[in-house]
Amino acid sequence: MRIPLEDGIQDILLKAMRGLRVPESELAKRSGVPVERISALLSGAPDGDSARRVAPVLGLGAEALAESATGAPYPETPDIPVGFRMATAPFGDMTVNSFLVWDEATREAALFDAGAARELLSFARAEGLGVRWVFITHAHRDHVAGLAEVVRETGASVITEEREPVAGVPAEVFRAGARFRVGALGVESREACGHSPGQVAYVVTGLSRPVVVSGDALFAGSMGGCAGAYAEQLGNTARHILTLPGRTLVAPGHGPLTTVARELAHNPFFAR
Repeated sequence: MRIPLEDGIQDILLKAMRGLRVPESELAKRSGVPVERISALLSGAPDGDSARRVAPVLGLGAEALAESATGAPYPETPDIPVGFRMATAPFGDMTVNSFLVWDEATREAALFDAGAARELLSFARAEGLGVRWVFITHAHRDHVAGLAEVVRETGASVITEEREPVAGVPAEVFRAGARFRVGALGVESREACGHSPGQVAYVVTGLSRPVVVSGDALFAGSMGGCAGAYAEQLGNTARHILTLPGRTLVAPGHGPLTTVARELAHNPFFAR
């Protein structure tokens, strides 16, 4: 199944407008784009010229935003390292992702988020993997929906940042910056808050390419909404995720896999 991009032009514009508190009328005044054309963009109209003109007002990459307005390029499927697997499940009117990583030698494994964990649990059983940990990027319901089932089946320890308590499940808490081991693999937590008060990203090393599980800090072509902490989210993502090597596999909470290099080139929030 080809996972759709999480956001279109209308979502991207609304996230930036809410984050910067720029209403349609002000955006029209400052960009010189008639308000009716901005309204059309917000309805998904394919208008690359208007997108280029409003982009500087919102601090967005002009060409990347024009791409989003006229049909953003779908990320090429990156090479998937051995020891990594993704699953996607419906949640209301959207889909959510979970990820499994494991050490080939020890067969120790860890889940990242639990909204789409059922398929990964079946895979782990079939492959003889021992799921020892569940790392939570943030505690929004779509990312922890299957957590109780995972703990019942595996006895795994739940690991979450101290500002992201998970209701109903005992968890070990940490401060962003903590490091963990999954067999020979390294897992480093990085500050990624903004969308959620204690959201973290996890950088996994020891596979054939680095992986960053980004939660809702970064999607292919967009990022999670954060009207009250917009600048914080932009800054944390730029400093702690997009400074990773370009070939780093980005495993987002929603939408398809991507890479750091692709997002630096095509994500309107970060491309320049």
